[in-house]
Amino acid sequence: MANRASTQNLRKRVRYHYRGNAAGSTLRLTLGCLLGLELRRVGSGKRMTFAKAGEAILSQWMADNARVCWIEQSEPWGLESQLISQLDLPLNLDQNHHNAFHSRLKALRAQARQRARELPISS
Repeated sequence: MANRASTQNLRKRVRYHYRGNAAGSTLRLTLGCLLGLELRRVGSGKRMTFAKAGEAILSQWMADNARVCWIEQSEPWGLESQLISQLDLPLNLDQNHHNAFHSRLKALRAQARQRARELPISS
């Protein structure tokens, strides 16, 4: 959501994208699905991640290939909406229905979730 205030600071949010798991990071979910990693139900079966091995592969891929930069902005939600509407940001689903890749990425993520529901819970 564009105007929802985060309870975390930028450093924590970026760190989670790099070191967390797909259950808590839409970026990790998207990248893992695009890389062909298998999404699995874990723990109680309600959370979905790429399990320990898949998350490690994804973390290494991100360390080798993903970079982050930012600028300070007093009202970042306004800039976010502007950038999403003007730039080609295929991995961003929120506010990005106009992007040609949006429906394909959304379907890919939905297929990964459906497949995970069909598989046994991973340890």
